[in-house]
Amino acid sequence: MIRLERITKENWEEAASLRVGKDQKKNVASNLYSIAEVQFLPEFEAIAIYSDDNMVGFAMYGIDEDDHNYWIYRYMIDERYQSKGYGKAALKGIIRDIKNRPQSKIIMVGYKPDNTQAARLYRSVGFREEGPAPWGETLAKYE
Repeated sequence: MIRLERITKENWEEAASLRVGKDQKKNVASNLYSIAEVQFLPEFEAIAIYSDDNMVGFAMYGIDEDDHNYWIYRYMIDERYQSKGYGKAALKGIIRDIKNRPQSKIIMVGYKPDNTQAARLYRSVGFREEGPAPWGETLAKYE
């Protein structure tokens, strides 16, 4: 059972301590950076992903002011909890959460072109690749 909770003053340090594997570090900004960044993105929120009482991951998503679509800017599962089904379950939970919000017609993600693990995960829940972004990432859309 996965649940999503906002990052607060009570849980931000635990979220900041979550880590991906060494080979994945190049694919995602640190959670600490994301927690700082979200303070300046009023339409975004930082979310802790829990399985029972264990924080297993982190996400940051909201409405992008440029295109007015929902974007998942950050998404990670701690290396200790990967390959156990949490990633897919949490992503489905995030999609459900976004779909229950106003203006939730399109959800976008971007990931590095060589991140085949992310591409496979996003495809498995219904994202379709849209091609390269000007900044070099592969874009995928969920409608």
